[in-house]
Amino acid sequence: MKDAQPKTIFLKEYQVPDFLIDRTHLKVEIFDGHTIVTSTLAIRRNPESQNSAAPLLMQGQEIDIQSITLNGEPLSSGQYTVGDESLLVNTVPDTFEWVCVGKITPESNTSLEGLYRSKTMYCTQCEAEGFRKITYYLDRPDVMSEFTTTIVADKAHCPVLLSNGNLVEEGDDATDHTRHFATWHDPHKKPAYLFALVAGELSVIDDGFTTQSGREVQLRIFVEPKDLEKCDHAMTALKNSMRWDEEVYGREYDLDIFMIVAVDDFNMGAMENKGLNIFNTSCVLAHPQTTTDSGFQRVEGVVAHEYFHNWSGNRVTCRDWFQLSLKEGFTVFRDSEFSADMGSRTVKRIEDVNLLKNAQFAEDAGPMAHPVQPSSFIEISNFYTLTVYEKGAEVVRMLHTLLGPEVFRKGSDLYFERHDGQAVTIEDFVAAMSEVSGRDFTQFMNWYRQAGTPEVTVTSHYNAEDQTYALTFTQSCPTTPEATSEEKKPYLIPIGLGLVGDAGELRLQVKSEPVTGEPADVEQSDNTHRVLEITEPTQTVVFEGVPEAPVPSLLRNFSAPVKLHYEYGREELVALMERDSDGYNRWDASQKLAIAVIQDVVAARQNNASPEMDATLITAYGHLLAQVQESNSLLDPAMVAAMLTLPTENYLAQIAEVADVDAIHFARHFVRISVANALTAELEATYHALHTTEAYAPSAKQIAARSLKNVCLGYRALADDDMGITLAHQQFVQAENMTDGFEALKVLVHSDKPSAAPLAKQALADFYARWQEESLVVNQWFTVQATRPSQDALDHVKALQAHPAYTLKNPNKVRALVGAFCGFNPVNFHRADGEGYAFLADQIIALNTLNPQMAARMLTPLTKWKLYDENRQVLIRAQLERIRKVPTLSKDVYEVVNKSLK
Repeated sequence: MKDAQPKTIFLKEYQVPDFLIDRTHLKVEIFDGHTIVTSTLAIRRNPESQNSAAPLLMQGQEIDIQSITLNGEPLSSGQYTVGDESLLVNTVPDTFEWVCVGKITPESNTSLEGLYRSKTMYCTQCEAEGFRKITYYLDRPDVMSEFTTTIVADKAHCPVLLSNGNLVEEGDDATDHTRHFATWHDPHKKPAYLFALVAGELSVIDDGFTTQSGREVQLRIFVEPKDLEKCDHAMTALKNSMRWDEEVYGREYDLDIFMIVAVDDFNMGAMENKGLNIFNTSCVLAHPQTTTDSGFQRVEGVVAHEYFHNWSGNRVTCRDWFQLSLKEGFTVFRDSEFSADMGSRTVKRIEDVNLLKNAQFAEDAGPMAHPVQPSSFIEISNFYTLTVYEKGAEVVRMLHTLLGPEVFRKGSDLYFERHDGQAVTIEDFVAAMSEVSGRDFTQFMNWYRQAGTPEVTVTSHYNAEDQTYALTFTQSCPTTPEATSEEKKPYLIPIGLGLVGDAGELRLQVKSEPVTGEPADVEQSDNTHRVLEITEPTQTVVFEGVPEAPVPSLLRNFSAPVKLHYEYGREELVALMERDSDGYNRWDASQKLAIAVIQDVVAARQNNASPEMDATLITAYGHLLAQVQESNSLLDPAMVAAMLTLPTENYLAQIAEVADVDAIHFARHFVRISVANALTAELEATYHALHTTEAYAPSAKQIAARSLKNVCLGYRALADDDMGITLAHQQFVQAENMTDGFEALKVLVHSDKPSAAPLAKQALADFYARWQEESLVVNQWFTVQATRPSQDALDHVKALQAHPAYTLKNPNKVRALVGAFCGFNPVNFHRADGEGYAFLADQIIALNTLNPQMAARMLTPLTKWKLYDENRQVLIRAQLERIRKVPTLSKDVYEVVNKSLK
């Protein structure tokens, strides 16, 4: 039987499983070159199934069946049918024991799904459908089972044997004393995607945590022996996460042990398998000498995210994969709030929104646009997207904004209590919020069911005579693959709002009443902040008692994931930068001002005119630098660093009518140089004021200072003299932490000054010589070269592919070199001759067989072809067509390419 490929799966066709698996016992016997998996399953017909005579259809791939028995009776090969991804038995009793013995080869499993070998370690990745590469099973999230797992392996090669749950027995193998076993039992029913197994030679750090009810939980992090000293930060993050989840959500951990394992070969960031989280090394290892500040923050955030999944994903899981954002959107919101509480709330919000605007908005505008709750898919791995994760988190955040923290907590309590141990839907989550608040969220569900980024256009009118100020909001959503703009229904859009006057913020007195929400915080209890609910295609809100024409502070804290259009004057943007109490909007105003200035230079370049620099931006930046140096300054240096950072070339391309890659690159560089030359003294003074010899700590205060210091260094190195290059070289040589060392290296390598070239060459050589044994640091070394804006960048990247530290088999290496070049070096990737596109297509074709999941993800830059000029569109489409003609194209790649070409 040949399985039909590719097959589209639809949400509307969901049916409950015909069978359930009450108990799963796995015996996994690892040998050199192959593994024998014996699965013993207690199966029964699902009483909720409409088909009482349904055959047994199980999922499985790349499994060499050794034997199958049903209720102790062997099945001959004629009694079942094996397809490419399935096993069918036409007649089975209502209740039975199923035993399947299968042979698999983890050593040759380059897809990094199922059970595979990473260096000397065996490990698993089963989300979304990797378990079917381990044994035949009902591999769907609504089939939940109680798992017992016995692992048998060689003592010398695999001294550590781990699986989900609690360890119940271990010892020598009865027949071969060179081998040993460990049996793990997980009392909490779970779907197969949460199964995990690790076997290998690993070192461990131990710690403990006392829960709010007084239970003792053992905490263990397993790593390669050389990485033991890099685990302390992850352990601290884990304990902070456990305490935070108890305090904020009332969620207590439920097993005797919680384990993390770091794996170098891993497609994702990390995986929340029950009690045994498996992490990409980049998301768990951290040390001041080898990890940047952003790396420390990433470890903290990812550890929290995977731990929080214990409830929002494991104890309550997804009914089907269309509900993926049920666990991911909710958990991303939870980890974002945790990170905000651990550091700077404003800066965390800026970072999250930057990701959304730079990447998710582009996804929403491209061929892979889909709702947060998709209606169909071919390959579920393609829907682990920014839309499901980041936009999904923004949708949860809107519920939090609309309800307030106390009511939202009541809703989450009800959700967890009502559905503990169940596989449920997004509708179930929203229903809990609706029940505790008494609110009807029917219209709100459009956020889950409609694709695309809504756009809100705002106009204002001030009547000086009667002191009224009117804001008119008009909402729309662009056409996306599943629906035209006209077919889309209006959203419920919460708009955070304030009015800024000459002397500060004005009190809000609403004449008409589509207003809800409480003051944002104690400081704003003077009624200077409100959340408006925009529910109609066009809606006007009138404020009275407004003594002067204000500057509206709109979409505060980015209260909804929309594109907001308002015709701000440049001086109005400066007013928001300097006087708005909302930190996010101060940053957003700085971005809008920078965009306007850059777009002026782009237009001049396109018209062959001499570009001029608008002094408004320079003056505003100068004020920021002066304010942050004041002894009593309340400005967060990290926020100032973000405000001084210009929008990326990718974002500028995204918002252009037609992206002129070369003009955008020139204009952004021109503006940076102009700022550097105009504010040389201020930048250098700020740099020196923040450049201390204090012992490194990944604290919010130190991270903020380093971020602004290094932004100043980057600008200072662009000025006409060579002092900035000298400072960068000195910082690189003297740096005692990776953040300062790497930022200085980047300045040298990315500089086009003749004085920087020999320093950069030597610095790259020294950096590699020092860190060549540290895989994650070498990845940074690849990235800093891949993102060089010099014209020979592509040739240099191709040369680096032959470097002994690079391999196409390791996803981190591919992301660091190929992904960095194609995603973050636009001026070179989008070369007019199309060589950048051909290069990426070559990598995708190579990865298609090796690791289809990675191949599909690497396609993203080619899916955005409609942003560019006609010549580049033709060149990109030609490469997409070349990929589509590959005879053995995987489902993963086929789906993305096909949608892109439509």
